[in-house]
Amino acid sequence: MSVEILQQQKMKVSNMAEHLIGSEIIKLANEVNELIKKGEPIANLTIGDFDPAIFPIPALLRDEIIKAYTEGHTNYPVANGMLDLRKEVSSFINRFQNLNYSPEEVLIAGGARPVIYGIYSTIVDPCDKVVYPVPSWNNNHYCHLMQANGIAVEVFPENNFMPTADDLRPHIKGACLLALCSPQNPTGTVMSKEQLSEICKLVIEENKSRGDNEKPLYVMYDQIYSALTFGSNKHYDPVTLFPELRPYTIFVDGLSKSIAATGIRVGWAFGPAAIIDKMKSILSHIGAWSPKAEQVASARFMANHQEFDKYIEFFKKEVYERLESFYKGFQSMKSLGVNCIEPMAAIYLTIQFEIKGKSTQQGKVLATTDDITDFILNEAKMAVVPFSAFGAAKESTWYRLSVGTCKKENIPVMMEALHKALSSLK
Repeated sequence: MSVEILQQQKMKVSNMAEHLIGSEIIKLANEVNELIKKGEPIANLTIGDFDPAIFPIPALLRDEIIKAYTEGHTNYPVANGMLDLRKEVSSFINRFQNLNYSPEEVLIAGGARPVIYGIYSTIVDPCDKVVYPVPSWNNNHYCHLMQANGIAVEVFPENNFMPTADDLRPHIKGACLLALCSPQNPTGTVMSKEQLSEICKLVIEENKSRGDNEKPLYVMYDQIYSALTFGSNKHYDPVTLFPELRPYTIFVDGLSKSIAATGIRVGWAFGPAAIIDKMKSILSHIGAWSPKAEQVASARFMANHQEFDKYIEFFKKEVYERLESFYKGFQSMKSLGVNCIEPMAAIYLTIQFEIKGKSTQQGKVLATTDDITDFILNEAKMAVVPFSAFGAAKESTWYRLSVGTCKKENIPVMMEALHKALSSLK
């Protein structure tokens, strides 16, 4: 049989792999980058990453990474993370959340993604029910990887795209995992104390109803953006509000978003020691460690509270100024069909283009969200991500805008181009 015929035959793979889809956000960002390479003057506001020329990592962390490599920290780290770093993470949790988790209840990994994978792998069996709100980041894909029964609960702008206990209550019975994220990716909003408290009560009530031989309902609480809250907005967590949830709550956190260190790959989980230990075993089999030199350097950087806090303060200011500038610009275009939620946290802004049914100068009717996305990209030269890429309904007209690659002085130019494009619609 010829090679050509073999190549034409459909290769048999696992059902999971056959039906797994890649990241819609990365796919869109790559398409935009290809247009930019061809000379298109597009503002790429799609991916939740940073331009190091605009947001360099802290100088002290950079220097400590270089130092750690010159010291020869190039072999395997210990499976659950270097002890010095786990101690600093434990101190960090106590400083910022007033929670006491020992280094043995902390697991270091190569960013938040392996941590989330480890939580799903530890808790979820095939066909188990996992409940999560949408829009949210990648829970649908992790459910697919686990062959779980993912229950996506769509949430809406009235509650800042955050779930309420009433939203979740019809779906909690029999679930083994509730996946929550605050501050939220993609919305840049936070869960209020009241919202989270009612959800916590729901989880406690559900676990009390289960027998001794039943798997409890666990909460995965992704707080990777918790250091980036603005104004009067505060970060709350389940265990602080309800200490009795400690045996059932696994936190996701790390350095990547709070100090523009996405490529440094230092993330962590903390929670019940028995769960953390199982996660360690799983991640050790797939080698999802954070590089040893980065761990050594991160521990040294985090130990310098003055430098750490100084950078966070600077970084929050820079991010917020960008988000606020975009927000004011979008607010001025309400008459053109633009809605926007005030920036609350993270590096994202939630915007809506209510322009379905309008026509371009060329006579094309914007009948779908894809039409709107293409119009904003091609006419306003602005690339943003529709909430449908985060599990929301395909017809949703809400979008995520990320400011990690944005220069402040370019925002007025972007707003002018968008205003011109929207004003051209009929």
